[in-house]
Amino acid sequence: MKFTHLFAFIMIFVVGESALYAQETLTAKEIIEKADEKIRGKTNKSVMEMQIIRPTWQRDIAMKSWANGLDYSMTYITSPARDKGQVFMKRKTEMWNWMPSIGRMIKIPASMMSQGWMGSDYTNDDILKESSIVVDYNHSLEGEEEVEGLSCYKIEMQPKEEAAVIWGKVYKWITKDEFIQIKSEYFDEDEELVKSDFGYDFKKMDGRLIPTRIEIVPAGEEGKKTVLFLKEIEFDIEIDDSYFSQQNMKRIR
Repeated sequence: MKFTHLFAFIMIFVVGESALYAQETLTAKEIIEKADEKIRGKTNKSVMEMQIIRPTWQRDIAMKSWANGLDYSMTYITSPARDKGQVFMKRKTEMWNWMPSIGRMIKIPASMMSQGWMGSDYTNDDILKESSIVVDYNHSLEGEEEVEGLSCYKIEMQPKEEAAVIWGKVYKWITKDEFIQIKSEYFDEDEELVKSDFGYDFKKMDGRLIPTRIEIVPAGEEGKKTVLFLKEIEFDIEIDDSYFSQQNMKRIR
């Protein structure tokens, strides 16, 4: 009996050490892949609210969003009343905006990807998911740091030469235990900090522990930030590519 207990203890120790070693030997790209898949999934459907906060005013926006991989995404504005019904869609390399108030379908040019979406500190690129943090960047592990009391990997991301991205460099801090993107810093081509984002209020949603409040803070602009609240999300649901069409933009609810 004592031998059995000793053998079990040794096996637990060996298995635990092997798992720890495997985690420690993850490449920077593998860490980013795990973090990206966790928040994105293969497909997803979500309900979100956004607060655009400025020194003298605040604007609230509610929306629904659908995504299928990196090539397809759609966002439908549910409030405020003046914006309700607007739809933004990405279909492969094309970005479109349906404005029911004027009955127009507008193609969003690549030159507008760095502009603020709906006047927020999110860019069109952030919302429409044009660029992938996995495929458009080279990744390097800069070490480990503690953020908000959590042990994190610090990953540096440098854009690939052929990638059509808006950032000159990105840093991401990803928790070691759950692979949660808890903090990011975005730099322009002159290596000046443009904005940072922070993940808070971790909750289990559809079986995944993820941040449900994300704050985007522009650098050097006191009193300005954008807060995104994730209210509902479903991962890996059935969404066909054909769902992301101009016809569906006009009838989606």
